[in-house]
Amino acid sequence: MKIGFIGLGTMGSRMATNLIKHGHTLVVNDMLKANAHSLIAQGAHWADTPAALGSQVDVVFLSLPGPPQVQEVLTGHESLTAGLRAGSAVFDFSTNAPRVIRKLHAELSKKELFFLDAPVSGGPTGAASGKLVIWTSGDEPTFKKYASVLSCMSDDVQFLGAVGAASVAKLVHNCMGYMFNAAIAEVFSMGVKAGVEAPTLFKALRSGAMGRRRTFDGLPTHFLSGAYDPAKFSLKLAHKDVTLANELGREVELDMQFAKLTLAQMTEALDRGWSDKDSRIAMLLAQEEAGVDVRCDPEVLKEILSR
Repeated sequence: MKIGFIGLGTMGSRMATNLIKHGHTLVVNDMLKANAHSLIAQGAHWADTPAALGSQVDVVFLSLPGPPQVQEVLTGHESLTAGLRAGSAVFDFSTNAPRVIRKLHAELSKKELFFLDAPVSGGPTGAASGKLVIWTSGDEPTFKKYASVLSCMSDDVQFLGAVGAASVAKLVHNCMGYMFNAAIAEVFSMGVKAGVEAPTLFKALRSGAMGRRRTFDGLPTHFLSGAYDPAKFSLKLAHKDVTLANELGREVELDMQFAKLTLAQMTEALDRGWSDKDSRIAMLLAQEEAGVDVRCDPEVLKEILSR
């Protein structure tokens, strides 16, 4: 298949290489032609503009820094859409804003073009090895048409639904990761300042409950099922633990922003009379503020847990 690829940076160059390895012919474009040299050496064809690239292919993958660059490629001077034929598809691997994705989807639909958001996760190592996830949303028949091509770059290709859904999932994933980093940095630094050497503390944490399982493995048990009774570990006991951690922070003269915020949330949950329920019941407060209910059908949960 002859495929267009625009954006040959750290992620894009590696993903494009995997397409060539699987026998696909590539037409490539980037702001810096130097980024394409290794791909051209492997047989890729260079296009001077997005429009010139679009005139040669039926499907294009974008791997760009963010919304401004995606909009420029699609709607700017000598844009990709000016070259694409009706019925062609564009997959955006970039981390983009859902509102921008939906706007571009509407604009391209008027030109009989399919636009799907398909953000990826796995980093440069995953992009090189093909061990990364591609979350995709938009027109499902178009997704199915090119799923085998996506699989040349990914060992986990998922369809999430209506356009924009994949970008929402990517933002939730990345924001949560950096929030975890900030919280971990806060409490880990407290532990070191309180007298435990970093290697010793790391080894201890890695063998604890949080270190023994993947980050999201515990969500179906309480959060997604809405089952907080009987308690696996009660809110009152968890509240005590976080209170003690905050006290330790004060003793070593640290401003524990995340710990204080967590304690305030748990205190509000205690005030609701939830002290004997599972500690994760405090997660209901975020749902209430958002006006959503995240509970899943039991059969759906069984399927999730079986994977």
